[in-house]
Amino acid sequence: MSKIGKSKLASMIDHTYLKPQGTKKQVKDLCQQAIAHSFASVCINPCFVELAADRLRESPVKVCTVIGFPLGANNRDTKAYECKRALEDGAREIDMVINIGALKDGRFDYVENDIRQVVEASGEAIVKVIIETCFLTDEEKVTACKLAQSAGADFVKTSTGFGSGGANAADVRLMKETVDGLMGVKASGGVRSLADALTMIKAGATRLGTSSGIDILKELLEP
Repeated sequence: MSKIGKSKLASMIDHTYLKPQGTKKQVKDLCQQAIAHSFASVCINPCFVELAADRLRESPVKVCTVIGFPLGANNRDTKAYECKRALEDGAREIDMVINIGALKDGRFDYVENDIRQVVEASGEAIVKVIIETCFLTDEEKVTACKLAQSAGADFVKTSTGFGSGGANAADVRLMKETVDGLMGVKASGGVRSLADALTMIKAGATRLGTSSGIDILKELLEP
């Protein structure tokens, strides 16, 4: 049995549904589940933000949405507009994808400004920067985290869940060491069991992105 309590673990989970075939009913169900289990947020595609915000209006559960998702290759101005529109619709947390190709090109000023434009557009909303670790070397992961920190973001996040791999403990640990407690670290992609969740938390994750949050909590309560 883990030493972490149910309420603490639930408060670290972004209850997530980002599949392209998502329907209104699935988003409504996601919101009801998030309320019932006191998850930190629901993480959904931008077209569902207004619906989720309406469903969660009387709840402490936040609406989180994704920007430049899942490739990160949108124009910077497009990402900033997408962020502003999401906030108007009711989003309170923003998970944006960096321009991965620009990072690999060594165009670090571009990457930092790409993040900063979203941060500036976000107002008081929390911004999490998805660096998509599966495509990066360790050196690039460190650089991406430093750029996100310099741009004023609140979290760095491992993965979209649409790349060639998701979160792993080594990457979470490296990201935590890089941001040195000055930012949160979100582990996302492949977090499907209580063991996965505890491994990520032990490595330094302060938020978990998963569609398996209910099953994870059930495991925690098993004798």
